[in-house]
Amino acid sequence: MRFMATYDFMETMRNTNQWLGASALALGSYPAMSMVPNPAIQWLAAWGQVTERSFARMGAKPDWGIQSVVGEDGRDHIVDIEVEVSKAFGDLIHFKVQGRKEMPRKVLLVAPMSGHYATLLRSTVVSLLPDCELYITDWHNARDIPVSEGKFDVEDYTLYLVDFMKHLGPQIHVIAVCQPAPLTLAATAYLAEEDPKAQPRSLTLIGGPIDPDATPTEVTDFGNRITMGQLEQSMIQRVGYKYKGVGRKVYPGLLQLSSFIAMNSESHTKAFKDQINRVAKGEASDHDKHNKFYDEYLAVMDMTAEFYLSTVERVFKGLEIANNEFVVAGKRIDIGKITDVAVKTVEGENDDISAPGQCVAALDLCTGLPDSKKAWHLEPGAGHYGIFAGKSWRNNIRPLVLDFIDANSGPRVVAGKDTARPSAAAKAKTKAAG
Repeated sequence: MRFMATYDFMETMRNTNQWLGASALALGSYPAMSMVPNPAIQWLAAWGQVTERSFARMGAKPDWGIQSVVGEDGRDHIVDIEVEVSKAFGDLIHFKVQGRKEMPRKVLLVAPMSGHYATLLRSTVVSLLPDCELYITDWHNARDIPVSEGKFDVEDYTLYLVDFMKHLGPQIHVIAVCQPAPLTLAATAYLAEEDPKAQPRSLTLIGGPIDPDATPTEVTDFGNRITMGQLEQSMIQRVGYKYKGVGRKVYPGLLQLSSFIAMNSESHTKAFKDQINRVAKGEASDHDKHNKFYDEYLAVMDMTAEFYLSTVERVFKGLEIANNEFVVAGKRIDIGKITDVAVKTVEGENDDISAPGQCVAALDLCTGLPDSKKAWHLEPGAGHYGIFAGKSWRNNIRPLVLDFIDANSGPRVVAGKDTARPSAAAKAKTKAAG
């Protein structure tokens, strides 16, 4: 009961601030207020508009907002977002482009489950959609999942990825962004032993904590400083009465957001002050740079308690992936069993979340993979966000990833049979793509 009251208190505070913002906007917008020009009234309305919008976004899932894509024929093609596989804790969705023949590049984009919705990768999706048949993992907000659906931890997450890969078939190329990188690597290794023919053609890991201790950051240091008991007591709450998941233990999105903002409180405070001033001066717009960023940044989702705690305990503290000791459903996963899936890692030089060295560690774990099928890239001057959605991604990393996919789309060896052996030219292109 205590944890449910805390969860409901946070939601009450969010609703109250949203109401205060809406009230201030309404009060400051009355025509009668304009009879006596007063900058304070304009500022009040501006504060209300920014406040109401900000707190409203915290409780809503953003829309993908992808209406169409330009095809090779130069025409706009409508994009339908279809649920390919539906599961309790997450769906596999397909960005189906109407009137366009199926693209030869078939890509599964694995979105993080780290506090934000899959729409955080909207710009990544937009950049890949013209050149790929694109699928993405769309994780659900834990507050909306009834307790009757059971638990969901790192092992369940890994098995979800296994099912999604099996469904899409062996022609798929997988790109994992940030948090899911180690579990995607584990899912691929799981398939290497259990169902080799279902393995993807290639695996691109972008800014993920394969070995968090390779280059410690504030994020990994926090995980080492606090005990699991302290973490559970301070971070875990039960969903309140407002949502379908009432009673489920979660790491609340609002609590995560407070941590995100606290890490860069000065820059966030300045951003909101500047936006209020722009609104007061009539210089802001509905889809300006501030709103475009914060509409997504403030939209947070709850994670199941078992997923959050098992991630910290097993990936960050126990280093089960880094030490090749990860266990799924009672079976130890041997990453060295990956022998014919090309693996590429991408890191940002200035990444303060998954610092350089953490992700490239995956290549050392792939002891059964020849060097010709390994590639890596360190993007100079890029931060965490930039390596999958910023200018660095668009201008430098995306072309390298597509080249890597193309270089590994041909024949390869599965279970000793030559079903798709890469040519010498393809191998050379793979090394060049790194």
